[in-house]
Amino acid sequence: MRVRADRDVCIGSGLCALRLPEMFDQSDDDGTVVLLRRDPDPDQEAAVLDVVEACPSGALQLDR
Repeated sequence: MRVRADRDVCIGSGLCALRLPEMFDQSDDDGTVVLLRRDPDPDQEAAVLDVVEACPSGALQLDR
């Protein structure tokens, strides 16, 4: 599983950074998503899937 983030689509809600701060952060400049890691650990896959599905702008995608 690999995570992708489209910063042009991101609205900066911060949901991803709040739920999985080890994977996601927010830019100090505009609040958009910053990927800290593209490949989650196997034990994080369910949590990553939940975050991707909950993203209000659809800026996060998964490649399996």
